[in-house]
Amino acid sequence: MLALLGERLSNAEISARLFISVRTVESHVSSLLRKFDAPDRRALAQRAVGAVGAAGAAVPGVPARSGAASRPAPDLPRPLTAFVGRVAECAELAGLIRTHRQVVAIGPGGVGKTRLALAVAAQAAEDFPDGVWFVDLVPVSEPGMVGAAVAAALGVGEQPGLRLEDSVTTALAGRRALLVLDNCEQVRDGVAPFLERLLGACPRLSVLATSRARLMVPFEQVYTVPPFSLAGGGDSDAVALFASRTAAVGWAPDPSQRERVVEVCERLDGMALAIELAAARLPTLGLDGITAALSDPLRMLTGGSRADDRHRSVRAALDWSHALLEPDDQLLLRRISVFVAPFTARAAAEVSGSDVGVVADGLARLAEQSLLTVTASSSATAYRTPETIRLYGTERLAAVGELAGARLRHLRWSLTAAAALAVTGSDRRARFDTVADDLRAALTWAAEQPDQRADACRLARHLAQAAFTRQLIGESQRRYEQAAGLTDSPSTAAEMLRHAAAVAGCRMHGDDMHRLRREAAEAARRSGDLGSAAHDLATAAADAYRFSSKFAQPLPPKEASALITEARELAGEDPAARAAVALAEAGRMLTEAFAAEQPVEDAAAGTIAAAERAVALARRTSDPLAESAALDTLVGAQSWAGDAFAAAATARRRAALLESLPDTPAATHELIEALGEATEASLGTGDLPGARRWARRLADHPLLTEVGHRATSALLVTGALAGDVEDVLTVSGRFLEGWQRAGRPTGSVLGPAAAGVAMIHGLRGDDEARHAWDTVSRQLGGSPWETYGYGAIFEALVLLHRGRPQEALERMTPGPDAVWRWVTWTWLHWYTALRSEAAVLARSPDARDHVTEARAAVAGNPIASALVERADALLTGDRERLLATAAAFDAADCRYQSARTMALAGGEHTVRGEAALADLGLAPMGTGR
Repeated sequence: MLALLGERLSNAEISARLFISVRTVESHVSSLLRKFDAPDRRALAQRAVGAVGAAGAAVPGVPARSGAASRPAPDLPRPLTAFVGRVAECAELAGLIRTHRQVVAIGPGGVGKTRLALAVAAQAAEDFPDGVWFVDLVPVSEPGMVGAAVAAALGVGEQPGLRLEDSVTTALAGRRALLVLDNCEQVRDGVAPFLERLLGACPRLSVLATSRARLMVPFEQVYTVPPFSLAGGGDSDAVALFASRTAAVGWAPDPSQRERVVEVCERLDGMALAIELAAARLPTLGLDGITAALSDPLRMLTGGSRADDRHRSVRAALDWSHALLEPDDQLLLRRISVFVAPFTARAAAEVSGSDVGVVADGLARLAEQSLLTVTASSSATAYRTPETIRLYGTERLAAVGELAGARLRHLRWSLTAAAALAVTGSDRRARFDTVADDLRAALTWAAEQPDQRADACRLARHLAQAAFTRQLIGESQRRYEQAAGLTDSPSTAAEMLRHAAAVAGCRMHGDDMHRLRREAAEAARRSGDLGSAAHDLATAAADAYRFSSKFAQPLPPKEASALITEARELAGEDPAARAAVALAEAGRMLTEAFAAEQPVEDAAAGTIAAAERAVALARRTSDPLAESAALDTLVGAQSWAGDAFAAAATARRRAALLESLPDTPAATHELIEALGEATEASLGTGDLPGARRWARRLADHPLLTEVGHRATSALLVTGALAGDVEDVLTVSGRFLEGWQRAGRPTGSVLGPAAAGVAMIHGLRGDDEARHAWDTVSRQLGGSPWETYGYGAIFEALVLLHRGRPQEALERMTPGPDAVWRWVTWTWLHWYTALRSEAAVLARSPDARDHVTEARAAVAGNPIASALVERADALLTGDRERLLATAAAFDAADCRYQSARTMALAGGEHTVRGEAALADLGLAPMGTGR
């Protein structure tokens, strides 16, 4: 677990690696936070590298998960200094959290909002059995990134098909949990709508926020954080804070000095940050020096409200502390204020324009004065400027006219850091997480500077590429679109929009994919590149056919045809454009063919010819992605025509073509689709080993880790047909949890997996679990495929196992020619072969006809042919031929059917067969005929 945290994996990614539930991962993370005394998940990941060198409702039939703690520890930062006093404030704020779901602690910078919120959250953890999480919003420079910050703190990754905010909502739905959002003021426009949606969807969730001003969200309860109490003189909370901080340097006031400490705290208005800054100067100034130094600046604080006075107290303390620094340290403090996240001495040196050794010494001096916090790890020492001090440094930069220069140096550093993220390596994620917040901040600034648009475009592009690799695909799409908007070059804009369209496809957002392709076409047209414009328009039409399930609503046929017509007119002799137009035309023909009532031989031949022409044209462009898209359409045409073996060969060819391509958005989009297609094609031709290889690659693809139901669906179908009971039971847990975490989406593409798991439980004799999975299958959405295709096949397998062949035959009463639309592709051979076996075992008078027709239909499929051969042997009573099929099933890696064959053979063979079934974890077969 610790090693995987060190790799910066999300909870779902760790869950997939270790075959445990996401809830169990959360509990282990909480335990590790305690054991390593880590302030947060990011710090734990850093410490993990040095240490190791590197959920949902229960459903019967899903293995129980082990190791889950009964109550997760709060995921809260561990401050470096002790919390002092504030007894009354803690009680008041804790009382508000218990009675209100949204509480915001407000007050000026330096009053101690964060420390108070952390203390209250830690004390209230017992009231929130499902967890307490802390999110620091200081590094968040854009309102739209609030959800991403919360997701990172929770260990929630992005799920294709959902916005990251929706993934957060799903993860917290139904939980009695507390979310602490710190420093909301700078992104209040993002926090407010995010919280409104989150609290509306998560009725048991509570939020404690800190801000300098109200968030203005519904049901907000405001608590104004007061300064440290001065009541009690020498026994006040303010004096206790001063004494606590000075004790760290070995000083404690004697009774004669107590009144002077009281005077210092009173002059500082009990403001926490001001007191800590003063205490940090005790070793060099002494108590007399501090008193004298504070006298003049604070005497100027006249007029205004008391709250303003307190704010000025902090400002005056910062001015005083800054004035006591050496000029070089003042300069360094100002220049490092552009960093919004922890930074290294080397990074500070680049941004400040100084030697790294000199900067390291200066950073150490600033840390000694409580102006920086320091975190050491095995890889590097990280420094961070507290937010109030960082804002002060930025103001000082502006006051001396250095702000633009510092921002520009920070931008240059960010560009170098962003370019370095393209270098592959096991630490790629860690490198991204270390610099991403600063890259975003630099981009936010540069995008608003007219003379920095070119660099802003470059940074947006780098960030888009790195975010995609980091599996932050929503941000990747947004950054590509941002880059397109920042460039003055229409051709560059078109390129960025194409990348954005590919990412949208990976996200399952077909409407965005279509919009962006059309925008790319317009940009290409503006650049004068009519061939590229034609390519984009044709691709928009082809994608509408190829990925129709990703669209909220199918693209109207007239609109798609209009795109093809326009693309054809613009294409001219451009090879890529002509290939794209040919692909779109083949896609249109295939879509129209699938809509026909019956397969028409001439239409089939024409569709295949059109697809083959598209493949040939694509190959001439030497673009493997264009060829992959054309091969995809050819697979569909061959399948529709009933040529399962040609379709399988083409699907394998397509997947092999993509194997060695780099992980670009477009290549990833094609590869994921190709792996699923190759799996289904292999199943359709009885190639279980091949299907298992493709399905495993799909299940292990990083982009699908957060959607366990999509990642494992093909693997479950393969395992169910092979009779891999243990694997199905293990993998089904990930499928179920992923489906629940995604909000229980519907879609027939997931139906075969749930039906396959239900079948395995039927073969095991566990009707409770079978019923539960049948319920999941129905919730996924019934369809003709479930009624006539895979559903009939999986149900027939259970009925045949239980000795009820007549019911199995009735379940598959329609002949393949009557249900061709629903069994074409993966299920035709399985349906035909099992139907012949059911007819034989049910003693149907036309059993011989069934067997004869099936033998011709499934020729070349090793499993389906063995099923038909076994049916024929049963029909003729030929035990020798019957037993020979067991070897055929073994060779085809179909252990269940091999064991079933032995059980059907009678005598001692039945004993061996039943033993083999028991070894698989299955119930004995029924004896009815």
